[in-house]
Amino acid sequence: MVHAFIMVKTGAGESEQLLGPIRDFDAVAEAHIVAGAYDVIAEVDTDAVYEVLKTASSRIQGLEGVADTKTYISLDD
Repeated sequence: MVHAFIMVKTGAGESEQLLGPIRDFDAVAEAHIVAGAYDVIAEVDTDAVYEVLKTASSRIQGLEGVADTKTYISLDD
């Protein structure tokens, strides 16, 4: 199992409307609006690293209003 966090930067005022679609992706266990350099943090659980990358690059970045993402893969069990 691969556990990761995807930080999502959105356009101004778009975090709330993007939260639902991000949560709807199968690999996303949780997603929250946060204060800081990024606007949403998505917690992802998949069977392979490729699925984490696919979730970040194809799915989340494919949503209108997403400006940038940064992915962190957890190294602890």
